[in-house]
Amino acid sequence: MTTFDDRENAFEAKFAHDEELQFKAQARCNKLLGLWAAALMGKTGDDAASYAASVVKADFEEAGHEDVVRKVAADLGDKSSAEEVRAKMAELLDEAKAQIMGEAEG
Repeated sequence: MTTFDDRENAFEAKFAHDEELQFKAQARCNKLLGLWAAALMGKTGDDAASYAASVVKADFEEAGHEDVVRKVAADLGDKSSAEEVRAKMAELLDEAKAQIMGEAEG
């Protein structure tokens, strides 16, 4: 193998790794968002966990994350707006990334 091939393989491996981490972080973010929304709706325990799982699943319905925002905002009704859900999602994505990176290091 040439140096170029080695560099190309390393780049592809890094890209795949980064994409996997991003996927995991987004799924974790959706779970955290679901738990946050569940708490606002008064859900606890298994009900909260089940709702969080439904939020994670909602992200697979279409490209992008607006499907999650629409679901959570609709479920929350007057308890929160779509803008507040998006803001919370952005906040939780940072937290999710930190959690994933902490798990990767440990």
